[in-house]
Amino acid sequence: MPLKQEIKQKLINEYQAHPTDTGSAELQVAMLTARVQQLSEHLKANKKDHASRRGLLKIIGRRKRLLAYILKRDRDAYQALIQKLGIRG
Repeated sequence: MPLKQEIKQKLINEYQAHPTDTGSAELQVAMLTARVQQLSEHLKANKKDHASRRGLLKIIGRRKRLLAYILKRDRDAYQALIQKLGIRG
């Protein structure tokens, strides 16, 4: 179950770096975070869905690598992003 188009468009409008940006690292992290939240809710109701649990772990790993890239590139942007998304602490 992918993200709904309305949610995706809202994230794009909020996190895009410039008007034609659809794939910057910050935007990807925001979309992955929304997906993590969606899958976490699904797994609360479906505790035995191990395939979705594996997918969740893969998404978390991808988000972690993107966050490491953003941290290496620009520490202030990293801090602002994790604060805005409410992750890491």
